[in-house]
This record gives sequence, structure tokens and C-alpha cells, in this order.
Amino acid sequence: MNIELKFDVSGVNWEKATDIFERAQLGTRQPDVCKRTFANSDLVCFAWDGKTLVGMGRALSDGERQSVIYDLCIMPEYQGKKIGNRMMTEMLERLDTPTTILWAVPGKESFYERLGFRPMLTAMARFEDPESSAAKGYIKL
Repeated sequence: MNIELKFDVSGVNWEKATDIFERAQLGTRQPDVCKRTFANSDLVCFAWDGKTLVGMGRALSDGERQSVIYDLCIMPEYQGKKIGNRMMTEMLERLDTPTTILWAVPGKESFYERLGFRPMLTAMARFEDPESSAAKGYIKL
């Protein structure tokens, strides 16, 4: 398997990109919204197996002190093949900030801990639908 990482949005079929979110159980995304969120991000990373998009992630950064990584997702059949690890490593190198925060899907925390991330004790969030976010394990009500 020869996975190529690309750091721009060219060539992405956003309908297929949103399918990856659903298949990876990260929820439903609208293609036009997904396209805008990635286009407006400071850093994007797409994993390609030939012409097939198999993974993606994005980040926002102030370029000096802090970055935050969002939406790292890999097609289920490509998980466990070190693609996510490679994507995270490449993204962290490009972000090059002393502090990087990320959203971890409940149950995937150990993956990020192996990359040096630690649980935050004081993080707070406002959600559009707190009940749904609590049911998914992201927050406590």
C-alpha cells in the first residue's frame, strides 16, 4: 500500500469525503459545509491510496503558540495501518506550535496518548445540541 499525503484541497470529491466521516462513525456532514471548513482551515491533510481518498484531517493555528486539530478520520478498512499516525505526525510538524489541542472521539484517546497528547482537566465547550453531545460521550451535562 502506497499512501500519499497531500496538504491542499485540490482534487477532493466532497461527497466522497463526507462518506468517510459517516463510515468512520464521526457523524453526518454536508459536502458544501465540509468543503468550506477544510478550505478555511490553516492546515489540511488528505491521505490518498492512488485516486481514492482514504483519510483527512484539518487544523487551525495562530502560527505561534497554539493549534487545534479537528476531523482526523480514516476509512475503516484503512484504520490500523499507521495512516492516522503518519497524518498526525506530519500535521504536528507543519503546525510547529508549543501547544496543540484536539478533539478525540470517545474511545480513541489511547491513539492520541501514544502521540504525546494528555487529557485536559479544564477544557470547556459550548455545543449547539448539548444533549446529543453528551449522549455521544463528548461532554457531561
